[in-house]
Amino acid sequence: MAELDISDEPSTVTPRKPRRGWPVFTVIAIALIAFLAGGVGGSFQGKLAEVQKNDNASYLSASAESTIVADESAKFVTVETIPGFVVFHRDGPLTEQDKESIADAATAVTQVPGVDKTGMAPVQYSEDGTTAALFVPLVAKSDGTQVQGDVLAETEQHVMDAARSAAAAELEVLPAGPGGLLVAFIDAFQGLDGALLGAALLVVILILLVVYRSPVLWIFPLLSAMLALGLSSMVIYFLAKQDILTLTGQSQGILMVLVLGAGTDYALLLIARYREELHAYPNRFDAMIRAWRESAPAITASAVTVILGLLCLTFSELNSNKSLGPVTAIGIACTYLVMMTFLPVALATAGRWVFWPRVPHVDHAADLTAHGTWGRISTAVGNRARPAWIGTTVLLIALCAIGIGSLQTDGLTSTENFTNNPEAAQGQAIYDAKFPQGTGAPAVIMTDADAAEQVIAVAGGVEGVATAPGSVCLQIDYAKVAGLNLGTGAPAAAPTGCPPPQLTVQPIDGRTVVTATLADSYDSPEALETIERLRTAVHAVPGADALVGGNSAATLDVQTASVHDRNLIIPIVLVVIFLVLAILLRALLAPLILIATVVLSFAATLGVCGFFFTHVFHFAGADQAFPLFAFVFLVALGIDYNIFLMTRVREESLTHGTRSGVLRGLAVTGGVITSAGVVLAATFAVLGVLPLVFLAEIGFAVAFGVLLDTIIVRSVLVPALSYDIGKRIWWPSALAKAED
Repeated sequence: MAELDISDEPSTVTPRKPRRGWPVFTVIAIALIAFLAGGVGGSFQGKLAEVQKNDNASYLSASAESTIVADESAKFVTVETIPGFVVFHRDGPLTEQDKESIADAATAVTQVPGVDKTGMAPVQYSEDGTTAALFVPLVAKSDGTQVQGDVLAETEQHVMDAARSAAAAELEVLPAGPGGLLVAFIDAFQGLDGALLGAALLVVILILLVVYRSPVLWIFPLLSAMLALGLSSMVIYFLAKQDILTLTGQSQGILMVLVLGAGTDYALLLIARYREELHAYPNRFDAMIRAWRESAPAITASAVTVILGLLCLTFSELNSNKSLGPVTAIGIACTYLVMMTFLPVALATAGRWVFWPRVPHVDHAADLTAHGTWGRISTAVGNRARPAWIGTTVLLIALCAIGIGSLQTDGLTSTENFTNNPEAAQGQAIYDAKFPQGTGAPAVIMTDADAAEQVIAVAGGVEGVATAPGSVCLQIDYAKVAGLNLGTGAPAAAPTGCPPPQLTVQPIDGRTVVTATLADSYDSPEALETIERLRTAVHAVPGADALVGGNSAATLDVQTASVHDRNLIIPIVLVVIFLVLAILLRALLAPLILIATVVLSFAATLGVCGFFFTHVFHFAGADQAFPLFAFVFLVALGIDYNIFLMTRVREESLTHGTRSGVLRGLAVTGGVITSAGVVLAATFAVLGVLPLVFLAEIGFAVAFGVLLDTIIVRSVLVPALSYDIGKRIWWPSALAKAED
């Protein structure tokens, strides 16, 4: 029977006094710099919205077909726009008074700054006479200058205010189209710094109060995390301002919770070791130096693992993923810097009283907690190691099987992306029900001018392309896709028809534009399938060099790139993490086992997500990028806790043998690692505050996965398996041959 014996624990003998030399003063100097930089950087946190980019172009690479089309199309225009609609609806037929007020609304909208009034089309009326739609293109880029997201949102709000003020009071007036939905997406991130940060801080404060049972101590890790967030915000702001990296709304949200969660984790580990050493050292600075040196390897390895794992995203085709890696890696690096400099200096300077009412004194009892709950857990794991790891493995496999088949990652439409029902989604639903769904966002085909007629003929015969007259047009004025506006200042044609010949434009560099109206809504699965058929058809036209772009094509390219990124990056992350673990643990078998357990935990998490997303939350599905994001965060962060555990196990194994080292390591680290897991899970869970399905799904997946990893994998599976294998787990190092 395994017993946890700590009678010969080295810390019961006062360690030799740590050296105090220039490294200590270096840490203090860096701490002061981090404090000042973090304080100044706090002001940049609120400015990150100014450098956000949330359009498809910010997600796609320059090599994507839709991006190439957008770049070619820009040669024809000086003003690029995003298509949008204002929908006027009543339950019964529109009256003449309604129609007059709608005409007044159209006039009022033309006066709104930021609206391309030359590209506006006459009001459309539905066949049943209950609904009218006004096409309102929003200026997205003028003379090469990109319009910021907050400006677009403000323009959209002015459009709706103008339309509602002029329209009859009985009419329901709603935004719709790609422009309206994009603005709704941007609006979802408005107040990000307030709602999300406030919720995350409240959760962290409550958990730290429970963990530390001190009214003071929680301030130090939280202040440090906020300084880290300010420092990372400042760095990211300047890089995004110079277009060195792309910051999206979802990247900013993930950055915030990642910094708070990881920072609190590092603080918990350092403070736990500091409290332990305060029982052995009368001088608190000596205790902190010892704690810093003993915890630094694990925290450093954790930070390096997460940073390298996140930087693997730079292999992505998607700009959003490619830049998410550096954005979050910068966050972790800044967090590591602050937590390893400012936090220890602040704690040691403040003194022992910060632990009140449980102030640690010199009594050489640092490990008496091993006789408590985690001591009993570690003993139980040792007594039934083989049944424990077999049982937990079966449990994880069962969780995987429960819902992995129902996890749909085929993508979401724009309206399905919201957990709430914004006005733009309501307007889009009415528009789709009353008008041809593909109107307003046609496919844009760039082709050699000499082959344009043949391209038009081929495109018109593709299944899914609208068959109404004028659905496929050459050099039309009404080419409102991905910012394309070929207007010349003359009145625009109706959305479903071609303009008269005088509105056409001349070819540029032998190239011209053909647009094809789709039969289905621009971001529906049917529309994306049509784009695939359309590309196949026009690519085959001899001498045309035809390319298909537009909103639907951009959505398809994003989804295709997401699948590519998932298949490429996941293996790279596994290899990187294995190498880090092999170097840290100086073994090959242990890293393989640790990675296998985390991957099994990830699979179990996907199974639970599939069940909850489908049967509990009733989401329409998940984004193609969901498995990749969930994997990177769960594996990179989940391996953290195994690093914290196994570095301590190895330290104990050097003195007491592997099996005893496993039990001692679990007993000593169990409480702090579980607390860290709860904090990280809680911070990611608050992503559900934002009304976006993707972030809600990521938040749930990471929160559940971290708890599963902390409570089951790290507390039972890993120590039980390590105990059962014994010293062979350190193969091929010398420790594998030592006495156990």
